[in-house]
Amino acid sequence: MINTLNLTGDFFTYLQKKNSYSSELIECMERTVKNLLDIKTTVDRPGMLLGKIQSGKTRTFLGVMSLAYDNGYDIVIVLTKGTKALTQQTLERLKSEFKDLNDQDYMQIYDIMVMPTLTRYERNRKLVFVVKKETKNMDRLHQAFFEIYPDLVNKKILIIDDEADFASIGFSKKKDEEPEIKKIAGKINEFRKLVKDCSFLQVTATPYSLYLQPEDIVVDSEVFKPIKPVFTELVPIHDKYIGGEYYFKESEEEGTIAYHLFEKVPQEELSVLKKEDRRVFKTEECLYSNKIKSLRDAIVNFIIGGCIRRIQDRQNQKVIKKFSFIIHTELGKSAHEWQESIVDSIVSKLADESKESSPLFDRLVKEAYENLKDSIKLSNLLMPDILQVNTEAKQALDEGHIMITKVNSEKDVSELLDASGQLKLRTPLNIFIGGQILDRGITIGNLIGFYYGRRPKTFQQDTVLQHSRMYGARPIEDLTVTRFYTTEGIYSVMQRIHEFDSALREAFEKGSHENGVVFIQKDLWSQIVPCSPNKILLSNTTTLRPKARLLPVGFKVRAKTHVLKPVEAINTIIERYCKDVSDSPEPFLMGVEDVLKIIDYVGQTFEEGHSWNQNAFMASIQYLTSIPKNEEDKGKVWIILRKDRDISREKKDGRLENSPDSYQEKGLAKEIAVNIPAIILLKQNGTAEGWRGHPFYWPVLVAPQKMKTVVFANHLYTD
Repeated sequence: MINTLNLTGDFFTYLQKKNSYSSELIECMERTVKNLLDIKTTVDRPGMLLGKIQSGKTRTFLGVMSLAYDNGYDIVIVLTKGTKALTQQTLERLKSEFKDLNDQDYMQIYDIMVMPTLTRYERNRKLVFVVKKETKNMDRLHQAFFEIYPDLVNKKILIIDDEADFASIGFSKKKDEEPEIKKIAGKINEFRKLVKDCSFLQVTATPYSLYLQPEDIVVDSEVFKPIKPVFTELVPIHDKYIGGEYYFKESEEEGTIAYHLFEKVPQEELSVLKKEDRRVFKTEECLYSNKIKSLRDAIVNFIIGGCIRRIQDRQNQKVIKKFSFIIHTELGKSAHEWQESIVDSIVSKLADESKESSPLFDRLVKEAYENLKDSIKLSNLLMPDILQVNTEAKQALDEGHIMITKVNSEKDVSELLDASGQLKLRTPLNIFIGGQILDRGITIGNLIGFYYGRRPKTFQQDTVLQHSRMYGARPIEDLTVTRFYTTEGIYSVMQRIHEFDSALREAFEKGSHENGVVFIQKDLWSQIVPCSPNKILLSNTTTLRPKARLLPVGFKVRAKTHVLKPVEAINTIIERYCKDVSDSPEPFLMGVEDVLKIIDYVGQTFEEGHSWNQNAFMASIQYLTSIPKNEEDKGKVWIILRKDRDISREKKDGRLENSPDSYQEKGLAKEIAVNIPAIILLKQNGTAEGWRGHPFYWPVLVAPQKMKTVVFANHLYTD
């Protein structure tokens, strides 16, 4: 057991002075290295650094590396994700962080695939090998250690598996084929067994990966427990971190800067962007065609937002920043070329209009200005006048401040990245169009616009959340002009995945991972049964935490002839339990069978095509009414009935209404739902805007205070 660490060695002292680590981060690094020295770690039982996307995980594991070097480790092997771009980004980051120590021969940093012949002198320095997680890289690593330089086998080695959720998990849905990710895990394990002294640290931002370690997960009653790492350290989150809470939770709250973030893109527009079809859209119509209105608005908003920020920086005598915008909708290179031609047409025709000071140019600038003003005025920042912004935009267009770059080929990665491994911002305003290379890990500075349309078939968490390149340290100044463009459907899926991620993280951070998280599904007989977490499709999950709300949003009510009977049936059920005819009776208990009948009738009043998952709603009620320990509470639901309501389908700003229940009703539901769930049952008159003029019911489910986090899987992988 190591009682004390050397905290004053050359490596840690160098990085600590260079990066001014916070006390919380230093403590995290110290605990991690002490655990690595004290506890045996393996591929199946790793040490774990759990952070958030773009939250400083790399910064943290580099600090861990430096402290490890000062405390007996000789070699660090950094396993990176399987692209050249990300390998190079890691390599550049290492060279940048350890520049002076590398220059002075304290250490040597190598890409395993382009490593020169190593002299004995070099082999006796501290070494870093960057190894891409793919078979050829792993074979080259084995060759270096066990054939060319066998003296390295006796060194003290630390393997750091970066983004462990991507290529180190041990499951695959492919049949009759050993997936490459399993081969990699096997090769890492073989390497670890053949060297003398080796520690293993995984770095991830995805708590879900803790449930997908390369080991069978066994059902314990109805709770799946994660394969627990031998130790887990949580990476401290800095105060400037902006992540899912901002993009998917705070963005729902009116009166916040985040509320102005999301801009809806019609699904049809994404189809236009897939391939050229002049019968549908012609590039010469780019400044006025409704076929690409959202993309045009996005580009103009980005230009105006960047101009506003540069004016603000200039007036505040700050370094005038360059800004970036991403378009990420398709993987195919032909789609990128088509999108590039559209964006190029928008920018060039906008430049032509600006030279003429045309009414069209002035209108587009004014629309963007008004859009951005709504969020800027919620801060204490200067809002330049529109003439000043108009002049700045004309200059940007006239002097070539806007650069459009396709990012879809790995052969030209070297010219895409700067010295720190980020995408180069070569001009004041940079628009990147790309596919897979933008999926994960690539860092993009000063990102204030993201046009996103990827809809992977499985929508897995470790890819979809990583697509969110806007996570990370974001100053308030940039957030005021930041916009996220996607379809309502994709945004809803990302929101659900964020809820899932947050629930698992919260359970893990609180230590309740010891008790597990409940993963459930409906079987063929509509019974609620446990299911394997490594089978679920995350886009089709419903996550419930204590006091959480679940409700339909965005539905449309059917015609009166289809609604009268189910509404009357609901009235009849309610009358059996509640004799109070007032609009706000006291809460009362109802049997779960009747509650499920009501929800079934509610579903009959909605038009087809809505996004409400009625099965998940009903399954959640079934599960929540089955878990109370007290037999008297089982099978019961609190009902808070409210009549004569007139809530519009949409809010004043055009967003869908997602809070039909009042603040008081929410509070009451959370207060009484201690062991059993509550449903706020709102009888709408249907006369408010967006409805058909006849009554219907709008249910809001509130989960009890005393429950474990539950994830309902609507669909599973099939082998």
